[in-house]
Amino acid sequence: MDSNAAVDAAALELNHEPVPADQSVSGQPRTGVATLGEFGGLEVGVWEITPGVMRDVEADEVFVVLSGSATVEFADGTSPLQLGPGDVVRLAAGTETVWTVTETLRKVFLS
Repeated sequence: MDSNAAVDAAALELNHEPVPADQSVSGQPRTGVATLGEFGGLEVGVWEITPGVMRDVEADEVFVVLSGSATVEFADGTSPLQLGPGDVVRLAAGTETVWTVTETLRKVFLS
């Protein structure tokens, strides 16, 4: 992303791919991502996941939910997060999660 520029993250077209079989728990979730560039050594991008359930091992990340809804459960017993538009979330690298997506979720991330 160029300096002094704007991207409509909500309207950005993403190419979706199926979640790998070893991460898919139920349904047929698909993800899409667009890398916008770097900022202060961090990757900046837009990520989206369609309804379904998947497990993941997180990167060190901060993100803002633009649209959709999901529950993120943690293998270490941390209280689940209910995500929706406007939520700002911090996930730590190596955290094992299960994402249950009820409405296609789109986020802008820094990782």
